[in-house]
Amino acid sequence: MLRRPVPAGFEVLLYLIAPGAVRPYRAEDWRDALVVLERGVVELHGTDGGRLRLAPGAVLFLCGLPLRSLANPGSELALLSGVVRRAAARR
Repeated sequence: MLRRPVPAGFEVLLYLIAPGAVRPYRAEDWRDALVVLERGVVELHGTDGGRLRLAPGAVLFLCGLPLRSLANPGSELALLSGVVRRAAARR
């Protein structure tokens, strides 16, 4: 997604997760975002204790999911890109 222009009214946000780091899940961080895992590995940790490991190229919609956190169990930086409506256009 990083190599393509986005339509007017949208922007690309980048989310980085360092190797071994855990990012707490906050639904508002992902509101209206279509997310692509560009690089690295990410695990989604569910509120029920379940885990889902994702590889580069995974396309996600993370808004409103029963997640506790996103973790990077790998040895390289994980990079997620999210396409969202520009702040002025958001509700």
